[in-house]
Amino acid sequence: TGAKAQDRKTCHVEAWGNCSMCKKTIEKAAKTEGVEKAEWNRETKVFTLVYNPAVISNEKAQKNIAAAGYDTEKFTGDDKAYEKLPGCCHYERKKKDDTNHTNHQH
Repeated sequence: TGAKAQDRKTCHVEAWGNCSMCKKTIEKAAKTEGVEKAEWNRETKVFTLVYNPAVISNEKAQKNIAAAGYDTEKFTGDDKAYEKLPGCCHYERKKKDDTNHTNHQH
């Protein structure tokens, strides 16, 4: 009993990253149970997710990507995971509040 077409949802989410290694990590992180297709486009930074909403949510898939160290449009990547990424994967991180206060202690 395979999933019927109407049981699948497709969404497009922004996920930050740099290179083909990022692509591999992002897609692997998102491809969990209930995910039929996880594809990240390096040029556009758009992540295409085809999933079964009865098994996994768009948010959960994004949380999995964030846990691997990558920022998505809804979640900030885990700092420790980001630090462990290879140097070529250290993308320009989106600011938590979109200002330049990240390095200043208040």
